[in-house]
Amino acid sequence: MKLGGVHDCKGSQNSGEIDSLARFAVQEHNTKENALLEFVRVVKAKEQVVAGKLYHLTLEANDAGNKKIYEVKVWVKPWMNFKQLQEFKHVEGGTSSDLGVKQDDHGSGWKMVSTNDVEVQNVASHAVKSIQERSNSLYPYELLEILLAKAKVTEDSAKFNLLLKLRRGIKEENIKVEVIKNIEGKFYVNLMP
Repeated sequence: MKLGGVHDCKGSQNSGEIDSLARFAVQEHNTKENALLEFVRVVKAKEQVVAGKLYHLTLEANDAGNKKIYEVKVWVKPWMNFKQLQEFKHVEGGTSSDLGVKQDDHGSGWKMVSTNDVEVQNVASHAVKSIQERSNSLYPYELLEILLAKAKVTEDSAKFNLLLKLRRGIKEENIKVEVIKNIEGKFYVNLMP
């Protein structure tokens, strides 16, 4: 690992250490700002080797019942038993995942997103279940690949346009779907022509 470089925390995104740092950040923020945020989960974790380590965390927290995304930086020097919150900021237009999508007032607002994104894969699996439920086929639909994924963040939801490669029995087909995930986390799936 190169000094000063920012790297993904491999395999430790959901580790106790990263969660504990995220909880520490929320607690410190609440104390400093007299806020009442509740930690939900870590969305993304990166680390940077400095004099100790600087953790760059993207986390989800409940703010009066609304889930919001925050970017935080926590500086840790374990040999000195030192931990300090460096930065805590709300990310505008965040969804419940780090899609790299920001709310956009110009143009359509649609952005290409990685088909490997955990949230995109979660949305795709909901879409396949919904397609299966609407189908009268004896063969179950199987997701082979997410060919294309676009996302758009609005005030109260995240919208996804996906092109899915599915198999049913021996037949393979590409199906376009629009999936809307609202603030409460409910999914609405529309098949597109």
